[in-house]
Amino acid sequence: MLEVQVQDLVKHYDDTTAVDGISFNVDKGEVFAFLGPNGAGKTTTVEILECLRSLSKGSALVCGYDITKDKDVEEIKKNIGVLPQDFNALDKLTVKENIELIADMYDKHLKIEDVIKLLNLEDKANSKFENLSGGLKQRVGIAAALVSDPKLVFLDEPTTGLDPKARRDVWDVLANLKKIGKTVFLTTHYMEEAQVLATRIAIVNKGKIAAMGSPQELIDEYGGLKILIIRKADENLAKKLGDKFEHVTMNSNGDIHIKIDNTDELYSIMSLLTAMKAEKDIEIQTPTLEDVFLKITGSKIRRRAKQNEVRSNL
Repeated sequence: MLEVQVQDLVKHYDDTTAVDGISFNVDKGEVFAFLGPNGAGKTTTVEILECLRSLSKGSALVCGYDITKDKDVEEIKKNIGVLPQDFNALDKLTVKENIELIADMYDKHLKIEDVIKLLNLEDKANSKFENLSGGLKQRVGIAAALVSDPKLVFLDEPTTGLDPKARRDVWDVLANLKKIGKTVFLTTHYMEEAQVLATRIAIVNKGKIAAMGSPQELIDEYGGLKILIIRKADENLAKKLGDKFEHVTMNSNGDIHIKIDNTDELYSIMSLLTAMKAEKDIEIQTPTLEDVFLKITGSKIRRRAKQNEVRSNL
């Protein structure tokens, strides 16, 4: 069953084409990550699906409803939850009061206590929002997005600006959403986040989908070869390896880098090192989603958050 169906979606702004004929589906119960450099068209696409912007051409169904029909838009808004990038709540209200305030906007909603428990906020239920850490505030935001019991949840960069511990705590929450059958549409600037959480990933570049698949499928197709690194080696070892294997280089630090085509080649290299009694510090680097992104888009994602913006630990 599909929660999102997008076909040949186009969005023009005067002479600029922000979204250029993209097509994709999001399956029920999956975490679908939407990645791209700033200006790639991902935010415009998400806002169209959230019924905040109109499309220029193409079609899109969200939870089975047509985003171009006013009557369907009302149903879409009942079936989706949204965590905006700059979520905020009322500082002087408690966690519970803020969630209750959002819940009262809907005809039907989950029990407040159940939502608080799902987000592991029991200990902070009576704490004022202004006194919470950044990670806890994000959890309140996710709770607000979930209280209406939506089929589909849009999370726009939910961990931007959080410190590593707070970010991983939010990851645990997102993993729980998948376990209870929620469909999550995730935009993020963190490659590791997408690699860990997403069922499938779409990489958007210049208004088009440049690649799509599971994290491992993308890494296998675009990530490149594994690299075996021999630390602080000597030129003699580098020459002997170069005589037997391709893709052998040595950098100025004395580290030998060997690109590995397959497992058999890795075993052959390790056997030769053993026979030569070359007791060296050896590391194997495997391709990551970051490598995929760089290869496809040619640039790193520029995070909106300042590099030194770190919110306090939970």
